[in-house]
Amino acid sequence: MISLLQEAVTIAADEHTESVASSVAHGEVETATGLPQLDVTTFANQIFWLIITLLVLYWVVAKIALPRIGSVLSDRQGAMTGDLMAAEEFKLKAKEAEAAYDKALADARSEAGKIVAANRAEIQKELDAAIAHADAEIAARTAESEKRIREIRDSADANAREVARDVTAELVRSFGGTVDQAAVDQAVDSRMKGALK
Repeated sequence: MISLLQEAVTIAADEHTESVASSVAHGEVETATGLPQLDVTTFANQIFWLIITLLVLYWVVAKIALPRIGSVLSDRQGAMTGDLMAAEEFKLKAKEAEAAYDKALADARSEAGKIVAANRAEIQKELDAAIAHADAEIAARTAESEKRIREIRDSADANAREVARDVTAELVRSFGGTVDQAAVDQAVDSRMKGALK
């Protein structure tokens, strides 16, 4: 294609040269009018520099710009993947905390039930005089068990709230948002109150 263009430019230049030569031979003086870039005698030079410019531009884009753009896109993809993996990890931690809370609550209830059953068996065997003492001991142990259950519940609730806040903040960051800790705390607290009722 370039050879066809060069041939066309050469033919046009030769025709122009012949017409200029015949004009000069007949005494006609021609003045150049029009745009210089449309002068047919300079087409070969213009095409040459156009091709050189396009090759340099292609080389700059292929060797410098595209690798940089590719590395930026790769870095962004890696960051997003890391954020998603961290969010999934926080989600698993929240599920583990919830499972631990449920297990601790069930164990505490089971233990409280065992303590009550053991105390009732002892009360049945003891004399009527020891019944009042055994009832007081059962009440104390029940209060202790309920206290432990409350402590476990409070600890699990606090852990669940902390994990929920961390997960929420990380999700907001991973979706490109700015974390407002007060808004996150309020949303988690209202959601947790609704879940616990």
